[in-house]
Amino acid sequence: MRHLTSTSTAKPRPGAAELKSYRKELWFNIPTRRAFINITPDVEACLRESGVTEGLVLVNAMHITASVFINDDESGLHRDYDKWLEKLAPHEPIAQYDHNRTGADNADAHMKRQIMGREVVVAVTKGQLDFGPWEQIFYGEFDGGRRKRALVKIIGD
Repeated sequence: MRHLTSTSTAKPRPGAAELKSYRKELWFNIPTRRAFINITPDVEACLRESGVTEGLVLVNAMHITASVFINDDESGLHRDYDKWLEKLAPHEPIAQYDHNRTGADNADAHMKRQIMGREVVVAVTKGQLDFGPWEQIFYGEFDGGRRKRALVKIIGD
């Protein structure tokens, strides 16, 4: 389930052309503990709304147990990521992590996020995300079951 909110402002730079600035939050409520969601269409919609044709898009997870990353939209690769991450930072046994002594059970999710990264920056050229072959933007959830968000920030002309 996604809920989108946005703000968009234009801020002139002294002696320069007007720089557009756009902000939108993409909201997620992933029912499973872990998931990878292709958010490229959402980011492309934000880019169209922004009116920016040359600039940069920043997309970042606003929670410390979620990630935003770029890779191929291939289900086998996503299953491989899930298995690999679970080997590197297994969820159980929960008692293996000092962090979980605080009453949380998500130390593994923090570590998975650290591996997969917080944000991505993509160039905008001629009004399009300037990707390499097969590149897509993903939201990675490692401690689902509650509402979380990713920020899309676009700046440019």
